[in-house]
Amino acid sequence: MGIDKRTHDREFVRTFFTTPTAEKGVEDSAKKLRGGIGLRGMQAPDVWVPDNEDATAPSMRGEGAENIAKVVAEGGADFPGEIHPRVVWHRDDPETRYEGFEQMLTIADPERGAIDHIDGFVIPEVGDIDDWKKADEFFTLVETEYGLAEGSLAMSVIVESGAAEQAMTKLRDEMGKPTNNLQRLFMLVIGEVDYTKDMRAITPTGSLPSWDEIRHNTSSAASAAGLISVDGPYDDIRDIEGYHERMTDNQSKGLLGIWSLTPTQVVEANKGPLPPEDGYWLIEAGDREVKLEDDDGVQVYRGDRIGLEETDDGYVLTVGGDRLELDDDGVREELLDLVSYVPSMGDIVDSMEEFEAAKEAGRGAIAMTQAATLRIDGVEVDVERDRMWDEATYQALMVPISLFQDVYENRPDQHEELAAMYSEDVVERAMDVGN
Repeated sequence: MGIDKRTHDREFVRTFFTTPTAEKGVEDSAKKLRGGIGLRGMQAPDVWVPDNEDATAPSMRGEGAENIAKVVAEGGADFPGEIHPRVVWHRDDPETRYEGFEQMLTIADPERGAIDHIDGFVIPEVGDIDDWKKADEFFTLVETEYGLAEGSLAMSVIVESGAAEQAMTKLRDEMGKPTNNLQRLFMLVIGEVDYTKDMRAITPTGSLPSWDEIRHNTSSAASAAGLISVDGPYDDIRDIEGYHERMTDNQSKGLLGIWSLTPTQVVEANKGPLPPEDGYWLIEAGDREVKLEDDDGVQVYRGDRIGLEETDDGYVLTVGGDRLELDDDGVREELLDLVSYVPSMGDIVDSMEEFEAAKEAGRGAIAMTQAATLRIDGVEVDVERDRMWDEATYQALMVPISLFQDVYENRPDQHEELAAMYSEDVVERAMDVGN
């Protein structure tokens, strides 16, 4: 089995959105489920997770499983994403594992009418690889009980312990063995709150550690096993800038999906991994990168960390506490080290089409030029750099294009919003690149 290749229809998941399944003391205990299944466009997640575990009180979980079946039966056919309910499970508790099995039986019962719209289940609190196999066996039993095709229900796990983190390293050896159906695995999702508890980690403020290692390890394991990796929740739901920073850092690790707690976060996470509508320039100003302001084609820096003065002999460039006296070539070289360009979707498509044309003409590599006029303290300097494009560069830039193509193919409800973001022409050309 080629486990380096994706084994499910979706190649990317941007958004993993959880919803409580039952609430006590309200007229309709399934009200939030009805709201979740009614989401459309950028507000609708790629994967919707009716959450019958942490988001639902233990006393309401029996009713929650029934609510999932009822709501999905009524509205699942029209939901634009995938539906993967989370059931209860725990590596150290057989009773909890059996309760999760019973929840799956309730939700998947064909007589309830939901199973045609259920793509799989999410299993929390898994332990070592044998525990993953126990969960897989319950999936097989559910499929057998209801005459479903073996492996038709996808299994996703939430990595919330050191044992689960270690188990991820064994997936390549275990998947495909005749003694299990672990090929059904779909997503590896980070559950950093319980992971912090399991690791007995302490921070002075009581906040969660950044856990860069588990984020890297989950992304690496997903890549090695042909799965999809998803980061855990960002619980400061008002901090949109912090959410974006988290997603940007994740994307540099190949971790393109993230847990979303609100419809607002869903919108941000749906758009976050996609190339921007317009390209822009960044400049390193101290310990952060600052977006330059576009003033009729001139890229303007308005901060106070960088200064530029023109003299009779050339320029004086001030960066923080450093003062550099430079000639024309020297100032261009220093500024090129400070700036970088973030390409738009249109820029990426233009470059890929140009490389495809060059390759068709028999050239294996071409130079792509990026140029800008920078203005700092009223002084303007023209800079440009050439980047060599070869097949490896082309394939690396196919990742955001492949993501866009996957989104466009799987989320027709977002077509209008994507066309409004990029224009019909760019969308059409992006869908043709690489084909």
